[in-house]
Amino acid sequence: MFRTEYEFTLPMGYIDADGALRRTGTMRLATAADEILPLRDPRVQKNPAYLVVILMSRVVTALDGVDTVTPQVIEGLFAADLAHLQDLYNEVNRVDDRSRSVSCPNCRQSFELEVDGLGGSVATPSIS
Repeated sequence: MFRTEYEFTLPMGYIDADGALRRTGTMRLATAADEILPLRDPRVQKNPAYLVVILMSRVVTALDGVDTVTPQVIEGLFAADLAHLQDLYNEVNRVDDRSRSVSCPNCRQSFELEVDGLGGSVATPSIS
């Protein structure tokens, strides 16, 4: 069966408005729209680094005890938790698979081709 959702546990945890610690959640696979549509957001146009916040708020579908995962929720994460979510995003969407074996159509010699991540989006950089 094709898997589209992945459970996670945040290393530090999100502290909600009531002071409760929230650590478990679910992330879904990203769609092309998830990487493209946030580019139209004025917050992203003003500050490209904000793209990761919008993207994560789109693909994190659940966070234990939080009604809706909004950009404000993602903004409230500790840096370690945001990095954890980015790593998971890159893993489940196979963004870090940056080389491919290809063959020259003329001489048939094989070699490894380095490629950018999916869509080349600045929202999905490798943090390692």
